[in-house]
Amino acid sequence: MNEAQHHDLEEVLHLSPKQVSTGLALFYVCYVIFGFPSNLIMTRLSPRVWMSRIVIGVGIIGSCMAAMKAAWSLYLLRLLLGIVIAGMWPGMAYYLTLFYPPSRTGKRIGQYFTASQVSAVVVGLVSAGFQKMDGLGGLVGFQWMFLIYGLVGILCGISLLWWLPDRPLPPGEVRTRNGLLKWLPQSKPALTGEDAVIHYHDLTRIYHRQRWGVKDLLRVLIDWRLWPLLLMYFGAVGVGVGVQNYASVIIQATNSRLTSIDLSLLTAPIWIMDLIAILLVTPFSDRFHHHRALFFSVPVCIQIAGLLVTTYGGSEANPWPRYGGLLMVGFGLGPTIPITTTWTNEVFQPRHGEVGVAAASALVSGLGNLGSILTTYALFTGWLADSHPGRKQYRKSTLVMVGILSLSILSAFVMTLLLRFVDNGKSAKQISSGSSTIDGEGIIMDGAAKRELQERGFGRMWWQRRRR
Repeated sequence: MNEAQHHDLEEVLHLSPKQVSTGLALFYVCYVIFGFPSNLIMTRLSPRVWMSRIVIGVGIIGSCMAAMKAAWSLYLLRLLLGIVIAGMWPGMAYYLTLFYPPSRTGKRIGQYFTASQVSAVVVGLVSAGFQKMDGLGGLVGFQWMFLIYGLVGILCGISLLWWLPDRPLPPGEVRTRNGLLKWLPQSKPALTGEDAVIHYHDLTRIYHRQRWGVKDLLRVLIDWRLWPLLLMYFGAVGVGVGVQNYASVIIQATNSRLTSIDLSLLTAPIWIMDLIAILLVTPFSDRFHHHRALFFSVPVCIQIAGLLVTTYGGSEANPWPRYGGLLMVGFGLGPTIPITTTWTNEVFQPRHGEVGVAAASALVSGLGNLGSILTTYALFTGWLADSHPGRKQYRKSTLVMVGILSLSILSAFVMTLLLRFVDNGKSAKQISSGSSTIDGEGIIMDGAAKRELQERGFGRMWWQRRRR
């Protein structure tokens, strides 16, 4: 931002490209470490209050980033940001299982995840406006951006105390308010009347949860199903964060004539494509939830094709095909992380209950974000071999991303084969409600999922229905 005026982050804070990469990566180090305990705490406390705490903390740290003066302040605030926001994404994945059967959360998690795409679009558009504010009140453009976003985050976090519903209670039961909860506002229940009664009978597990202990947690930690899901997430989030952090850098490498405002505006369509893919694909991944690997792998293949076009397509005279490759990457990114998170819920909830969802989603998200550390610290401006300008400047970095995406595809199909031929539902012992059943492939379905299958024929591809 405001590079022409020498008011961009690197020049104001006197940073080298390596220091910027380090600052970006430090966030993910704390995110990996603190996401797991954050999710476990959330299962014991009020989800509403915990999510509000996260958003308020992010707003406070974001506002403080407007006061950064040197590399040490960037490092410190990025570390603190990783600590306070850890657990937000896996926490929301767990939170949604309190209201929906795990097999039906793909669409909902996808809808929630669209906030990431909308924010990326907004950042690209409004950063152009913030650059116009450069120098106003003695602040440069990126300082205005951090300050305003931080204040909005604080106000949003406080509003969640009134807006976000807590975990549902059995019909007629009144929530006990002890300790700090006595002094906090009480939100309205998400379900009332007949809806609350239906939900109570369909998802009994929510209302009769068992207290978990260390042994329950250890069973989750040694479950082999974590590793394929973690590798899927590693590739998907690594490429996603790499593109998010370096989109403008990649675009500039394809067309050096673009201004900083042009770069800000051109990043927005990437995330619009991402948003479109989420809304298109995630509902089908729920409908045919036995084929999560397919709905994950096809978008990943689109990402790989897009990365190759971005690296090798176009010409000096016409760089726009390379930008089109980035749009393909954005489209392919969309459904991958929501589908991986949904599959984690679907696999671990019937086997380990709430602690399974909370712990597994945090581990998959947290350790999977090691891919983010790779792409933000080791690749692009952090990789000296890719620092020399030229038409194929970031060729090696994009080829590494192609490699980790290929690993994700392989992991998805290994997970499918192991579930079908090795596991086959033998370890799925928890029945979610009185109306739950075990389907023909050993997958336990809540009452709501069972009803959808009976009434609408969800779950099978056309060739499977014909065979039956």
